[in-house]
Order: sequence, then structure tokens, then C-alpha cells
Amino acid sequence: MDTVRGLLTIAVGIFVYLERESLPSLNELSSLTNLETNYTLYFVILFTAFLFGLAEVLRDNCAQTLMPAVVEDKDLEKANGRMWSAESLTNSFIGPPLGSFIIAIAIFLPFFVDALTFFLAAALIAGMKPTVKSFDPEVKSGPINFRVEIKEGFSWLWSHALLRPMAIILGLLNAIASFSAAVYILFAQEVLNTTVFIFAVLGTAAAVGGILGGLLGPKISEKIGSGRSLAIALFVMPLGALLIGFASQWYVVWALIFFQTFAGVLWNVVTVSLRQSLIPTNLLGRVNSVYRFFAWGTIPIGTLLGGGVVFTLEGLIGREMAFRSVYFIGATLGFILFVYAIRVLTTEAIDKARASIL
Repeated sequence: MDTVRGLLTIAVGIFVYLERESLPSLNELSSLTNLETNYTLYFVILFTAFLFGLAEVLRDNCAQTLMPAVVEDKDLEKANGRMWSAESLTNSFIGPPLGSFIIAIAIFLPFFVDALTFFLAAALIAGMKPTVKSFDPEVKSGPINFRVEIKEGFSWLWSHALLRPMAIILGLLNAIASFSAAVYILFAQEVLNTTVFIFAVLGTAAAVGGILGGLLGPKISEKIGSGRSLAIALFVMPLGALLIGFASQWYVVWALIFFQTFAGVLWNVVTVSLRQSLIPTNLLGRVNSVYRFFAWGTIPIGTLLGGGVVFTLEGLIGREMAFRSVYFIGATLGFILFVYAIRVLTTEAIDKARASIL
């Protein structure tokens, strides 16, 4: 999938290069008020973005399935935490300024540099060797029946007393998060009155929270227990949304997003490591894909609803209050989810599930 994404990125880069004369210069972007759509690039990006989405889902699912083959179960939280810290560092601190520097040289150049990183990633993965479990899939006779495979993964997940509610909770959690994420940029521009630079600074909050959450999450989980860690994460996220709804200063929102992201990564460190250790090796890919369907399938629904709420309410209570109401509604739903989740995702339930595989 990394190789495929590298080839797709090269294809986009080639089209951008061929259309470079019709594109505005970077200096013109701040003063342009009416830019005609380049439909060639528009449809190229639309099509490749769809393929990127397919590739990323398969790639990330495989990556999570691969982790238990190279890391002992006792080190999964630490390994996952370090991986998310590295992702936050490169995605938010290294990537954006490097991309800005490269695009200043030539508008098509970032695509070819990006393609090179995909090929390097593919080479690194190709050179990996299993240290705990084999990379080889379970050998089955006859052709693969995908309907049966998916049903088997769904049945196993749905019958598990801990992972079933965890998957449902994550799906609802992501829907609530995307509810406000849909209008976040407009909220920052129109309510917080951020400049381009301040908005970029605001974006570092998630990066810092992700890095520290990845590094400290395993230690917090070990110190206070998995159940309490999840409870803290599930409480901090809606609390942050509630306070953002009242905020009018960007630096206050920066701090709240930092804590929200820290809590989100803490949730991921515990839950991803947990399911990697609980799901049987021969079912890990299938069950993981069904679990992630719950997790990601609700995001577009939440995004649509968030935009719809603002569209509906802005004529009744004003645009600013409509933006704020998205956070208030999300916080309310988040606290309701918290009350339900702390009753089922306890440290005792998690320890019992871990003991059942020993």
C-alpha cells in the first residue's frame, strides 16, 4: 500500500507539473478573489484521494495487525505510544514547515518528495523480520470467501464481552469528535479571529498533546490502571469541548486541544494495545478491520451532522452561537457516553479479559 500511495503521489505530481502554468503563484494567493477551477486537477485529485483512502485503510489495518509480530504483548503499549509520538512529531512539526519550504521552490516538487517517503517506508517494511510471531497468514484450502471472512471477524468481535462495547464506544466517540471538527476551521477564523500564522500555531496543540500522550500514556496506564486511564480520557475529551464552546481566545483553545489530544492518544495506547493482545493471531486482521469499521464509519456521519447543525441554527441564534452550539452538543453527548463507558470499561473487566487468554 505504501508503494501504491507513492505511485499515486507521483501521478498527481505529474499532473500538477503539466498544469503548472495555469496555477497562480504563491504570492498571488493572498490577493486573489476569483480563481477559476482547474477541472483537470480537480478530478485527478478527487479520484486519487478516493484511492488514497482505500490504500490507507488497508495499510493502517495491516500495520496494527503486524505490531504483535514484532513486539511482546507486555511492550505493546510502549511501542504503540512511541509510534504515535513519532507520527505526531513528523505530521505536525516536521512535515508542514518542510512542505512549505519545498513548495516555495516549485509547486509540483512536494508531491515527488512525498512519493519518495512512501517508497522509503515500503523499503523499511520489506526489510522487517518477525521477532515474536510469524508474518505468514493462516494457510487455508480453496479460494477465499470474503463474505465468510468478514462474517467470522464480526461474529468474534460481537461475541466478545469487552471489545464489543469498546468498538461501539469508539464509534460514538469519533462521531462526536467529528461533529465539531467539521466546523473547527470556521470557528477559529470567525469566533477566535485567528490569522494564518495563529491558526498554524493553534495546530501545534494537537502535535504536542499527541507526542506527550504517546510517551506518557503507557506510564499512566501502568500507574493507575487501564480502566481509570480510559475513564480519564473519556472525561477530558467532552470537558475540553464544553470549555472550547465558551472560549474566545485562541491560546485558551490551544491548551484545551492539547489536553483533548493527550486524552485521545491515551485512549488509543490502551485500547489498541489491548485488542492486539486479546484477538487471536489468526483472526487479528479480520477482527481489527471490523473494529476499525465501527471506529471510522461514524466520522462522516458526525461531520455531516455538525455542518447541518450550524446550517440550521445560524439563522435562529446567529452564526457565532451556532458554532458554539456544536461544541455544547458534542460535550453533552460526550458526558453521556462517559457515564455509560465507565460502567463497562473497568480495570477489573480489562484484567479479566487479559487473564482469559493466558
